[in-house]
Amino acid sequence: MVAWFDQAGKPHPVRFRYKGSVIKVHQVIHTTEEKLAGNRMLIFRCQSEVDGVMKVFELKYELGTCKWLLWKM
Repeated sequence: MVAWFDQAGKPHPVRFRYKGSVIKVHQVIHTTEEKLAGNRMLIFRCQSEVDGVMKVFELKYELGTCKWLLWKM
């Protein structure tokens, strides 16, 4: 996962590797925050072109451990 962080510490996803290919995040549609099992997470609903098809997916960023998860693809 490659992301940049603004001065407030909020991450902005750029690209990630999935099944051996690099997927560039073309657009972040919206960002929300949730608590999953007591852990604060930022949810990024994103859109990218994968194999010639525009796909919508969710990336989750766990604030406590700084881990990224591909939630829905």
